[in-house]
Amino acid sequence: MIKQIKYFQAVVRHKSFTEAAEECFISQSAISQQIQALEQELGVKLLNRQNRKFSLTPAGEHFYRKSLMLIADFERMCSETVRIANKELMELRVGYLKCYGGQEFRLAVAEFSEKYPDVSVQIINGNHEDLYAVLRDGGVDLILNDQRRAFSDEYVNHILMTSECYIEIAARNPIAALEYVETEDLKNIPCILVASPEQQETERIYYREIVGIQGDFLFAENLEEARLLVAGGKGFMPVEGGKHEPDAAAFGRVLLKRRGNPIRRAYCVFWKADNSGYYIEDFADMLESKFPADGKA
Repeated sequence: MIKQIKYFQAVVRHKSFTEAAEECFISQSAISQQIQALEQELGVKLLNRQNRKFSLTPAGEHFYRKSLMLIADFERMCSETVRIANKELMELRVGYLKCYGGQEFRLAVAEFSEKYPDVSVQIINGNHEDLYAVLRDGGVDLILNDQRRAFSDEYVNHILMTSECYIEIAARNPIAALEYVETEDLKNIPCILVASPEQQETERIYYREIVGIQGDFLFAENLEEARLLVAGGKGFMPVEGGKHEPDAAAFGRVLLKRRGNPIRRAYCVFWKADNSGYYIEDFADMLESKFPADGKA
């Protein structure tokens, strides 16, 4: 019946038995017979035939719309089945935000690899725009990223955590003893960001215009390098979630506010809506489970 449905879709799409037959590489009489067989199988009339013309019946219109979704789901199912069968091709490509310092991502990768030892996990990291670009171009299956734009229907947009923003600063700096600090109070201290040379200007604009940090900026290639700069007293680094210090002897974490209001930041997992495979959704579920249940408040 799948072939018959595809023949029916071709006829409706082209509004012609002749053009549909050419597309499907069968004769016009054969495609007509197949659609008649489909109608007999369903027990309903899909097309009103008038000499060389035809129109859809109400049942035919309903069947056509629903069949488009059915065939799309069927083809995705077949593709996923083939990928699972060919273990050498089984892989999950994941991207995560370069400046993200939480352990949730690492824990999810470990759990996934334990559950699916035959699946190759390919991991890249990058800045906000790097990750969106590689996801858009099909270079990864899903990404852990921060939200800086409105959600798009082209993607599954799943919020993992919305947290208050802190700064990480050397423990010996007097600011480390404060309960919170205003962005205005940091204008004379360099802000340290993790960014590639190509993304430095984009990150500078975002933190200056959106977050409200008005001082100078220093850039590091990775999180470890950035934390070494912080430990060396070279500046402060914006970080996600929580008062917990990664190393209390070297760092302090202080809540960041702007005009008296805490700055909040959303972290999400994104993947293309038309690429919702089993491994993708399972990894997303594992990743979500690593975040606190109240983190979306």
